[in-house]
Amino acid sequence: MPTVAIVGAGPGMGLAIARTFGSRGFDVALISRTKEKLETLVDQLGQEGITAAAFPADVLDRPSLTDALDAVKARFGGIDVLEYSPAPHSPVPGHTLAAPSEVTVDNLQPQIEYILYGAIAAARTVLPAMREVGAGTLLFTTGGGSVDPIPMLGNVNAASAALRNWVINLDKELAGSGVHAAHVAIGVWIGDGGPEGFPTATPEQIAPLYWDLHENRDRSEAVFNA
Repeated sequence: MPTVAIVGAGPGMGLAIARTFGSRGFDVALISRTKEKLETLVDQLGQEGITAAAFPADVLDRPSLTDALDAVKARFGGIDVLEYSPAPHSPVPGHTLAAPSEVTVDNLQPQIEYILYGAIAAARTVLPAMREVGAGTLLFTTGGGSVDPIPMLGNVNAASAALRNWVINLDKELAGSGVHAAHVAIGVWIGDGGPEGFPTATPEQIAPLYWDLHENRDRSEAVFNA
């Protein structure tokens, strides 16, 4: 059975992506900080006939992320698809929002650690094995501000744009290797509770993009807008 590892798994996009791949015959590895929340998702997927397992790790603690991905490989025999989309549902200590003119090294560096460096660490853990077998997919998610920046998210958008640039460039490097990298930019509020007038979408509406990028290997990016 092929395996998808979802970094930043939660009850929204992570669960929807897990269902998208799990319903197509993938085993699912769920990675995020809270073991109890992961186990709830594992039970939920199990009731739907999808084999899943929990691997707690924090993307800000890169050795723990590497260890979790190594544990996934040991449990399932390998990782065929990596999806990286950590998105805090509560404030992360040290992470603040800043307009472009207010961006400083101090408020940008935590965003780079969270968005870019975690993604690179995850990719470097799984990429050698993918290259060896000549197959694999690396998927990375940011907000739509990585493509069309929003002033109130000046520091977040800068880090997200760096990740987007790196992913698209990585896909160019991997051309002909059988390994594919792609970026998803989500330009809507996911679920309920968004700002008034801001476009919204459900995780279930967005998740098929990930399967499309896995299947259509000539595409290095998909942008979801309302």
